[in-house]
Amino acid sequence: RPFWTARITAESQVRVSPGKGEGCWRGEEKSGEGKGFNAAAAAMATAARFLRRTLRASEVASRLLSTSHSIVRRAAYTTGGIIDVGQPTPKSHPELLADEEITPGITSEEYISRRKKLVDALPEKSLAIIASADQQMMTDVVPYSFRQNGDYLYITGCTQPGGVAVLSKETGLCMFMPDKHKEDVVWEGQTAGVEAAVDFFKANKAFPLSEMKKILPEMIEQSKVVYHNAKASTSSYRNFDAFRRASLNNKVKDLTHYTDELRWIKSKSEIKLMRESASIVSQSLLQTMLLSRTHREESQLAAKIEYECKMRGAQRMAFHPVVGGGANGSVVHYSRNDKKIKSGDLVLMDVGCEYHGYLSDLTRTWPPCGRFSAAQEELYSLILETNKECIKLCKPGTSIREIHHHSVKMLISGFQELGIIGKGKSIQYNYLNPTSIGHSLGMDIHDSTSLTSDKPLEPGVVITIEPGIYIPSVPILNEKAPDRFRGIGIRIEDEVLITENGHEVLTASVPKEIPHLTTLMNMGGGGSTTESHEVRAACN
Repeated sequence: RPFWTARITAESQVRVSPGKGEGCWRGEEKSGEGKGFNAAAAAMATAARFLRRTLRASEVASRLLSTSHSIVRRAAYTTGGIIDVGQPTPKSHPELLADEEITPGITSEEYISRRKKLVDALPEKSLAIIASADQQMMTDVVPYSFRQNGDYLYITGCTQPGGVAVLSKETGLCMFMPDKHKEDVVWEGQTAGVEAAVDFFKANKAFPLSEMKKILPEMIEQSKVVYHNAKASTSSYRNFDAFRRASLNNKVKDLTHYTDELRWIKSKSEIKLMRESASIVSQSLLQTMLLSRTHREESQLAAKIEYECKMRGAQRMAFHPVVGGGANGSVVHYSRNDKKIKSGDLVLMDVGCEYHGYLSDLTRTWPPCGRFSAAQEELYSLILETNKECIKLCKPGTSIREIHHHSVKMLISGFQELGIIGKGKSIQYNYLNPTSIGHSLGMDIHDSTSLTSDKPLEPGVVITIEPGIYIPSVPILNEKAPDRFRGIGIRIEDEVLITENGHEVLTASVPKEIPHLTTLMNMGGGGSTTESHEVRAACN
């Protein structure tokens, strides 16, 4: 049976760990840390020796932890003296974070600057309440992988659920942190508390979440306007009488427009993270394209892209990958990924990954067998030309709406030349391409969505350019198209950074020209006869 070790330090930190040998407790005093607690240590050691004679090791652990609850509440689990705040820190993960960084690549100074910019943008006597995302559950005990609300992460740097941040000129940043219970720590691990909010996240004030009902109502009543991130708002404060009264008096407003304005233009550090995110997904998609020559299951390609992204440092996918073979590519947000790609069909893959809070978004369409049919090439050439011409328009002063209008004119003209829509039948265009030419990209896949598409682009803004055509096998929305184009879906999407002098395509390394794609798909496996046979067999 394992025994457990209770370690008590002068800083009132308790460590409980399994060891080798028979069921017992052993109190260890760490050299240099034992002064000032001899009496407490002796008492606990005596209790342990007494309990050891009558209780199993697990019962001893439970009782000793219970009697030490006041100590445990103030303690943080440590490894080699490093405090665990529930997410990477420069001390716990020096390979990820430099000194003074709260999240990889973003310093405490930048987070403090964001808070000041938000407060300065709000009207006088305003209060901003920003809730973290809730933990979503798969079953009653199994959680989904947690992803933080973008606004909460942008302001606090905290990647953990359950907190509420309050910001005003009068108080600065006040963070209400989830109350810590030892049972939660056993099951879920250490999380950030009040101490971490002040010391690590650089909050001006911090309180346990259980005290919010005493403190926040007064802050609400003293404010002229209360802003909150309405989509992520939590009942933990919406049920307060003070919040309800403020809402009835029309004092409660959505904060989204203000945070979207701040997040619209990326800082140098954010651009660096977005470049890396784009690089990861670009390299990963290239490897997946090569695999498609021999592996034709949509599910296999979906697994491959996720594996490659995570092996290169991504924390998760930006969204569920779209892997549409043949007619499945004509479904704009296809997600089933459960079919086999037939010989001669195209495959459309729309993918992105998340790298320390920042997302990428990329789409390529290609023939795994290494050749386009005549009909596929006609449509592909039109979409490619539209993609390239629209990218040329990406520069300061232009808007997404202007670029979209240009893409519509190009595609309508091209569709008419190909006989897909008749002259004067431009309404048919919406059936064939119901999407916009692009969207803003950042901490969310559709970032800063409250801002109008007429907003002029500025240096530091990142957008996508993604023209496409989606022709189902049989008409769904009264689409009219020649039979040779039926069941074809094509999208070509690139991620574009607006610069002082124009733009930079962050996903330019992934081939999209027809000769480049066919060459890639027909490449030999370094002279491997086996791979050549596999490629030929997959195309038959």
